[in-house]
Amino acid sequence: MSGPLDGVRVLEVAMYGFVPSAGAVLADWGADVVKVEHAVTGDPQRGLRRTGKYVIEGDPNPNIEHANRGKRSIGLDLANPGGREVLFELAERADVFLTNFLPGARKKLGIDVDDVRAVNPKVIYARGSGLGPRGAEADKGGFDMTAFWCRGATAASITPSDLDRLINPPAPAYGDTISGTNLAGGITAALFKRERTGEPSVVDVSLLGSGMWAMGHAIAVSLHLGQPWEAPPLDTHGAPTNPLSGLYRTADGHHVNLVMLQPAKFWPDVCRHIDRPELAEDPRFATTEKIAENTQAAVEILNEVFATRTLAEWSERFATLSGPWAPVQNTLQLRDDGQVRANEYLVKAGELELVANPVQFDVTAPVLGPAPEFAAQTEEVLLELGLGWDRIAALKESGAVA
Repeated sequence: MSGPLDGVRVLEVAMYGFVPSAGAVLADWGADVVKVEHAVTGDPQRGLRRTGKYVIEGDPNPNIEHANRGKRSIGLDLANPGGREVLFELAERADVFLTNFLPGARKKLGIDVDDVRAVNPKVIYARGSGLGPRGAEADKGGFDMTAFWCRGATAASITPSDLDRLINPPAPAYGDTISGTNLAGGITAALFKRERTGEPSVVDVSLLGSGMWAMGHAIAVSLHLGQPWEAPPLDTHGAPTNPLSGLYRTADGHHVNLVMLQPAKFWPDVCRHIDRPELAEDPRFATTEKIAENTQAAVEILNEVFATRTLAEWSERFATLSGPWAPVQNTLQLRDDGQVRANEYLVKAGELELVANPVQFDVTAPVLGPAPEFAAQTEEVLLELGLGWDRIAALKESGAVA
């Protein structure tokens, strides 16, 4: 089955997680993404074998596969005139030039917007940055921990006021992956604009901007009220006036999350499902106003009830519950989630199962290919450009290509 971006050529000059994850989404959608890596060292992400307490040995390496599935890799030394010449030959036929090189590096290597547009005036030039393309700090780098998580307000907003340390991001490349999807969406919109008007765009997405977008609702409330958004203290219920919006611990140490924003509507059904039908007639919980006044009492009751059954037992019992709820799952439990499997949110890519990007077309999951080995398609790509074997050999001998 063809993808919506079949026939689109993307030239990716990027490393680590953020911008390569944009290339991965475009590849999921059918684009031919050629990943340019340094002719000797490759993408530094390839050397990342430790993530927190987790150590990856051997291949495939999920740290490289997640953001690079479905691409082709060519090794070029962009500081070498021959390598840069090949890059421009690739750029000449590309629809999208995708990079996360900082402005100073782009200028030094001669791969900035004007340089690439000189050989391909219609190319869409897409940049991912830490802090945005303008301002005094535009030339500074950033990672998802610094620009997205900390500077973008998530870290301060999610950390309870009585905790003496900041909460770290929940996963590696958390902000990178979100920001990369934003960048892929921007590139696709630019392709649509060029198709309709003939005009190419320069597309910019930053980790800081994406972090703020993810926090946009809270930031709007905060600016309106003149108060910073703060997480509740530890061991407090999620909603001070609604017992049906929060977390409850189960008998086996897991949690159930309820998010029923109309508590009076759902209270009777919850009472039936927890085998406490008499609570539906309790005058303390007869109306939304009464429930708000007696939230603490309701929370104490629900805490006791939820502690009597395991997460699996509550999940089976709540299959017919009318209000929104969810089991709190870890990353491994998702493997056995029937809804995840039904929608193919985990997809095989070579030897690994990877999370598919969240967009599906025609109710079909994307077909994922594995990430390329370092520079594995160098000769293939050069031959497609029309280079003969004599020139390829000369480029290799000079160190211009891997």
